[in-house]
Amino acid sequence: MDPHAVLGLEPGASAGEVAAAYRRLAKQWHPDVAGGAVAAARMAEINLAYEALRDGPVAAPSPAPGHRDAPRARPLAGAWLPEEVRRALGRELLGALEPGEPVELVTPTATWASPQAVLALTDRRLLWLLDDAPIHRVRSLRFGDVAHAERRLAWPRRRRAELRVRTTGGRRHAFAELRPAVADAIARRVAEAASP
Repeated sequence: MDPHAVLGLEPGASAGEVAAAYRRLAKQWHPDVAGGAVAAARMAEINLAYEALRDGPVAAPSPAPGHRDAPRARPLAGAWLPEEVRRALGRELLGALEPGEPVELVTPTATWASPQAVLALTDRRLLWLLDDAPIHRVRSLRFGDVAHAERRLAWPRRRRAELRVRTTGGRRHAFAELRPAVADAIARRVAEAASP
């Protein structure tokens, strides 16, 4: 996802332009105004793009030459990932990654608990952020705990899909408002990794 394109901005836009574009799009796509699952998914994408541009990497101050007690810069969360992936994940999902954990895919989604969520697929698990939840926002499910994963097309137009996952303990998770190709790719990857 290119956050500038989502917000309709040119690369290098100022913080004021980013905030103005976010406000304009939020007025148009907020689920309370536009209504429906499409608006909720679009708003999740807008929120993700705004957060990525607002919370971009901040350079640490450079120490004075020869100064031994200069503060050391904290390592960048998810430094092994491409910049676009780090921005799409956001601060909370980056903090939930294990060191060196590769991320294969990041997409906006909706769950029963949150109409605005972000789903990430790594090489070992599904990881998601419930964007509008007040607590316990980041959840994960390891592939070894998955008994079954499938994708279903949403009615009536079949332009959106839902990923349904059942755990070995019988728990069920559903991720809606996905593009069918994305849902297929995730279901296939989870099924491959979960099979013995």
